[in-house]
Amino acid sequence: MLLAALAVLTALRLVVAAATNLAPDEAYYWVWSRVLQPGYLDDSPMVALFIRLGTGIAGPTPLGVRLLGPLATALGSVLLWRAARDFFPHSPTVGPAAAALINATLLFGVGSVVMTPDTPLLLFWTLGLFALGRLLASGDGRWWWLAGLAAGLALDSKYTAILFVVAVGLWLLLSANGRPWLRRPEPWLGLLLALLLFAPVLAWNALHHWASFLKQGGRVGAWRPAAALGFQAELLGGQIGLFTPLVFVLAVAGSGRLAARAWREGAPAAELLSLLTLVPAALFVQHAFGDRVQGNWPAVLYPSSLLAAAALADPPWPGLRAPAVLLGLAITGLVYVQALAQPFALPVRLDPSLRALSGWGRMADRIAGIGRQDDAGFVAAGNYGEASQLAFLGRGPLPVVGAGPRWRLFRLPPAGPTIAGRIGLLLERRGAGPPDPALWTVLGPPLPLLRAWGGQVAESYLLYRVRPGRESPGAILPGR
Repeated sequence: MLLAALAVLTALRLVVAAATNLAPDEAYYWVWSRVLQPGYLDDSPMVALFIRLGTGIAGPTPLGVRLLGPLATALGSVLLWRAARDFFPHSPTVGPAAAALINATLLFGVGSVVMTPDTPLLLFWTLGLFALGRLLASGDGRWWWLAGLAAGLALDSKYTAILFVVAVGLWLLLSANGRPWLRRPEPWLGLLLALLLFAPVLAWNALHHWASFLKQGGRVGAWRPAAALGFQAELLGGQIGLFTPLVFVLAVAGSGRLAARAWREGAPAAELLSLLTLVPAALFVQHAFGDRVQGNWPAVLYPSSLLAAAALADPPWPGLRAPAVLLGLAITGLVYVQALAQPFALPVRLDPSLRALSGWGRMADRIAGIGRQDDAGFVAAGNYGEASQLAFLGRGPLPVVGAGPRWRLFRLPPAGPTIAGRIGLLLERRGAGPPDPALWTVLGPPLPLLRAWGGQVAESYLLYRVRPGRESPGAILPGR
């Protein structure tokens, strides 16, 4: 019955994925998929491969971009279920309960219908969890190879996957159950396999002045104690919302109980799961002493913490599972309905679907119409999200220029030779400041432009009439 429910839920997620507009970051990752590289400024390249495969099957549509999201979530749920049989062999209900709980979280409910680097990351992280469960259950060292494969593919998805390697490495070094493996070749071969899979990303960074590592690593070590209380409160509140409240309570209780068991008994399953939860949790708590933690970053601790939640066997915890799942699915369902039809007139700051998904087509049509009236030679955008949206939507024959230094790290044709001497349009968010005079010569006052839906304004823009300046503004983005 649970597998049937998962199939129905996956079908529903595919419908939602097909029926809603892309968010700016998704359009940006779609551009990645048109220019496959071993690395990008923002992260590892696996999301581009997922989108390339999805659009190869379903075309350059929202469904094509997101196709592998619901499927990866369904496969990850099955892997988590199967891992529970190895981590908790005497508790046959843990697997179904963990699969139900993880699908009831808002993070997975929303994350399964949008395509981000977290999509492949969580699939391969859960594959690694499954491999570790098989290792503990069988004692067969060859499962280290699958764990290494999963770690490498996870690193190719998002740099956060290094926490998987760190957690498992701590278990090998600190646990009496793990240290004997250090005298055997299999863990080292698994690590070597992970490094080989990650080597192209390392090579790309080495050839591009470590741009991606410096961008992501620059967040480490931030320290702003005066703002720490606010960051910590935002981290806690965000996770209560993304787990959904009852699932969060179960996850905290289960993780605490499992950590206590690991400390008292030294059970290898409890040790590994606790480290895979507590190492990421500790990092994000530390980060929140100096900067904001984005809500999706702690996603990697969801699989292990919800295995721990599902393993709670004494009252009142088992009785909370069904209400937690029902509440989580109800909250996710409301988010789906809002994204599809926006029946609730929420303030813009409380409606992420309005902010991210709405009004793009109408605004692109308006810009295309203005371009025809002005006989413009191109349309450009200073923000990577808007530029990517205009490229994906493809309203009209005008080339789309991505302005800014990030585009120089793509194997894309430079904009200069195409737009030199031509007059075009430049889209900037209101409040972003005037266009860079080195890149653009502004011709006249800007035209106010709104991205709106249902009478609510999602974002305000200024549309400038410009001529290219003395420096190359960026690159020509691919179209559909």
